[in-house]
Amino acid sequence: MGHPIMFDDADPLLARVRRICLGLPDAAEKISHGRPNWYTSRVFATYGGAVKGEHAGSRLDRALLFLPDPEDLPALDLDERFVVPAYVGVRGWRAFPLDRPGSGAGHPGPVDWDEVAELIESSYRQLAGAGRVARLDALRRQAGRRDH
Repeated sequence: MGHPIMFDDADPLLARVRRICLGLPDAAEKISHGRPNWYTSRVFATYGGAVKGEHAGSRLDRALLFLPDPEDLPALDLDERFVVPAYVGVRGWRAFPLDRPGSGAGHPGPVDWDEVAELIESSYRQLAGAGRVARLDALRRQAGRRDH
């Protein structure tokens, strides 16, 4: 028996995360453990989870789970907006709740989608492989030339 679906496909926060993730080279989506996951050869982002050690009610149903650059991890752990998620937190993953006040750039208010895109891209860079990262860099350079 599979896991029950634990997300609303009509969720506008999910739609924004999905658009960012699927905009990366070779990214695809699959449902695993009842939640949307984005991957190439390995998962680089998940929508939803639970807080580590608080399985009875402390859910992160509308959070981005991602693997930050190891150099960024100490700063993220000092930022109260980020949470250590259950199961994958021990491997360095963090959760960024998108539906809580304070999700926007260190102050209460709306989500800073540029920050979310940076978190997703950082996770992708950790997990997608050198060839895909090179393609992403080429796309970024090409987009930069078009902006001028």
